[in-house]
Amino acid sequence: MSGAAGSIFIVVAPSGAGKTSLVAALLKAEPGVELSVSFTTRAPRQGEVDGQHYHFVSRELFERMIADGDFLEHAEVYGNYYGTSRRWIAERVAAGHDLLLEIDWQGARQVRAAFPEAVAVFILPPSLPELENRLRGRGTDSEEVVARRLSEARAEIALAPEYDYLVVNDDFERALGDLRALVRTARLRAVQQQSPVDAILAEGVSA
Repeated sequence: MSGAAGSIFIVVAPSGAGKTSLVAALLKAEPGVELSVSFTTRAPRQGEVDGQHYHFVSRELFERMIADGDFLEHAEVYGNYYGTSRRWIAERVAAGHDLLLEIDWQGARQVRAAFPEAVAVFILPPSLPELENRLRGRGTDSEEVVARRLSEARAEIALAPEYDYLVVNDDFERALGDLRALVRTARLRAVQQQSPVDAILAEGVSA
């Protein structure tokens, strides 16, 4: 590590926009970026591992953690709580690690208030009809749930101009390439590269 603080990447998207798949591919392609593992009160889905995908906790424990100020951000989504550990984020960033937070718009606002330098990215679907096709294609949601997600997607997309970057997920590989470019761009910021500056200045100049 150079001694500089790490970068925080916030990735937000409406349900069905492909955020989870893009984040998984980005983490594989950019091993220097760590995923922040959120706490949640929802039950694990098939294949999910506690401590790897989420920290699964009871509602009682989560609310106690809220009262203790343990969360950098938290929100209730579809009846379940989700939250990010304040101490873990602060420690990892201070140690120079790049972190990715896959959160919702409410959490994004809270994180950006605490870390204004965070890189905020919104993933857009190509269109609302395509988003509807993707949601129905899952085959896991009722008509009522699909309608609710589409309604909420409209409201979330209206907030997209708040973000630093917008990535349209119409072509997966292109969208992934855009995300990788944003990671590389953030690492080129001057605040991330004090070590090479110091090294050059320390070399001295020959007469």
